[in-house]
Amino acid sequence: MAQDFESEGGQITNSATTLLTANSDDAIVGLRLANILTSAVTVSIFILEGGSTTRYLVKDLSLPAASSVELIQSGSKVVLQNADVLKGQASAASSVDVWISRVDSIST
Repeated sequence: MAQDFESEGGQITNSATTLLTANSDDAIVGLRLANILTSAVTVSIFILEGGSTTRYLVKDLSLPAASSVELIQSGSKVVLQNADVLKGQASAASSVDVWISRVDSIST
C-alpha cells in the first residue's frame, strides 16, 4: 500500500499552539523550527498523549536569533496515535516558524 506523505507549516507563539492533531496512526518524519526574530528565544515541543498527558520532545530549547533546528531527521520518526496532539510554545509571540513532514495513516 502506498504511503500518504504530507507537509504543513505554522507559527509557534507564546501560548501553547496546536501544530497537528493525529486522526489515525501518523508518523512525523521531519520537524524543523526556525527563529524568525533578531533575538534568541526558547521553544518547547510536546505531545498531549491521548489529548491529555504531556510528553516533551524538547523543553525550553534555546534557539539563537535567525537560526533553525531540525528536531526529527535522518530516518527518525515520531509516531502519533489517534487523538494525540502535537503542540509548541515559544518564549516570544510569533517568533518561531515550524515545518512538519509526515506520513498520514501508516499502513500496517
